Amino acid sequence: MALKPGGFIPVVHAATSERSDEIDTLLSAEAVVCTLAELGFATEIVAVDLDLNHFYALKQRNPLLVFNLVDAVRGDGRLAPVIPSLLDAVGLPYTGAHSDAWLETLSKLATKLRLERADLPTPGFSVDGANLRPDSLYIVKAVWEHGSLGLDESSVMKGADVATAVAERTHRFGTKHFAEIYIEGREFNLALLEERGQPRVLPMAEILFENWREGIPRIVGYDAKWTSDSEAYVGTPRFFGVEESEPALAVKLGTLATSCWDLFNLAGYARVDFRVDASGKPWIIEVNVNPCLNPDAGFAAAASRAGLTYPNLIGRIIDAAPRALQAIA
Repeated sequence: MALKPGGFIPVVHAATSERSDEIDTLLSAEAVVCTLAELGFATEIVAVDLDLNHFYALKQRNPLLVFNLVDAVRGDGRLAPVIPSLLDAVGLPYTGAHSDAWLETLSKLATKLRLERADLPTPGFSVDGANLRPDSLYIVKAVWEHGSLGLDESSVMKGADVATAVAERTHRFGTKHFAEIYIEGREFNLALLEERGQPRVLPMAEILFENWREGIPRIVGYDAKWTSDSEAYVGTPRFFGVEESEPALAVKLGTLATSCWDLFNLAGYARVDFRVDASGKPWIIEVNVNPCLNPDAGFAAAASRAGLTYPNLIGRIIDAAPRALQAIA
């Protein structure tokens, strides 16, 4: 049952214009608000922060629901779950995952522990880099950030160097880092879209590493995601078609992605990222409850591959919003 056009759906974000990943959120907000208007809703972009009074004021405008694009507040990803919590506090329904799922997936360490307890495959890790195999390869990542902040070719290193790197990067970027076993292999992004209360796995995207320089780790770092004129960005196109070319692998990936959806009780839309090793085993790298909705980004590309236009995609997301039935006119 769809929301009737004519009501008010604000698009909220808390992004700055100081980093490429933050600017991408601003561009996504513009795209979503234009699409909501095209779909017949009253809408506007609303920049939010941690002030509960702003959300009470927003409720006074009687929105059908809130389109939540917040993935960081003032550039700090640790604060992102506060926004759905504030929306819950004032009784406003919103798109995407609920506050509990945000809290359980924001920390990569907490996510990995939950995956391990559920016997879902995720690479081993170290909080501080201590007691690792000195000659094995590891990748050092930010615990809280989901935009590959600080991730580049130097992030992959031998175990002997990890402890120093974790401490140095934590200090340099002002956010906690950790180390994960580096899985040499292929990378896949699986977009999931809620339909009639169940997750639909959209066509699976493999990230290719084309014309990759010898000796450079095959990872999707910050530049590969956000710097469009960089060698890494140009060299990591997405490819669709694994369902036809490797159906057994596609079944494994899809089953694991929906298991993540169920485990974390996700809603609306999400993305699960994988590495696939040389033996063909998939490893869950990340669960993202608020993937980028820029029309040029991977989620929209997967939707397009499934026959959904960008307005179709945005319409499906608002129809699946938690507690949306309470707001149907």
